[in-house]
Amino acid sequence: MKKIIIIIITMGTVTVLQNCGSSGKIGSKKQSLTYNNDIAPILKTNCTPCHFPAEGRKEPLNTYETVKSKIVEILLRVKLPVTDAKFMPYKNKKPALSDSLINVLQQWQNKNMPE
Repeated sequence: MKKIIIIIITMGTVTVLQNCGSSGKIGSKKQSLTYNNDIAPILKTNCTPCHFPAEGRKEPLNTYETVKSKIVEILLRVKLPVTDAKFMPYKNKKPALSDSLINVLQQWQNKNMPE
């Protein structure tokens, strides 16, 4: 009888620990930002047609390397007041980036700009 009780308790403990472990993994797994998944779509949506060749006539922002090298300037310009001459997107061709999109760009920069 003791063996049966020990087996039942052991099985119950293992089941509880497995469920706790898997829910902990799901909750702690955090998706990281990448250029390809998160940044490129923001730029394509908000910076076209001016900064995407062949449509664009401005400095291109269509590659990882270019955006990585220009992220400081990009962030500065999208955070400027709309009335500032250097504000982007230029002359209201597109709406200003939302705070949440600017935050995504900022977080990506803070995480060393993974591709």
